[in-house]
Amino acid sequence: MYCFKKLKENSAFRRIYGRGVSFVHPAFVTYALKNHSGDIRVGLTVSKKLGGAVERNRAKRVLTAAFSQCAPLVKVGCDLVFVARTRIFRCKSTLIAAQMLEDLNQAGLLEENE
Repeated sequence: MYCFKKLKENSAFRRIYGRGVSFVHPAFVTYALKNHSGDIRVGLTVSKKLGGAVERNRAKRVLTAAFSQCAPLVKVGCDLVFVARTRIFRCKSTLIAAQMLEDLNQAGLLEENE
């Protein structure tokens, strides 16, 4: 299992939103930005507009499971933020993982040899 750090600071999220590239999918939005820390840092955002705590936690679990499938292919030294959208509740983590890989490939954040 590949480890990645969680982003928690508001300033880090704002920096990624402002300077990073974004990819929009009906189930989620991906924001990506290269960093110089040598770590993969991931932040998850689920708005209260999407539902109660149970629904929001399920969305976070789906996003986390999907990224765990993608993590071995991601280059180190990047910050990622995934923002859940309403269609996340109708998707399985495997479908989300496939879309994440496509987004990360467009951002140039996947390892070349994999």
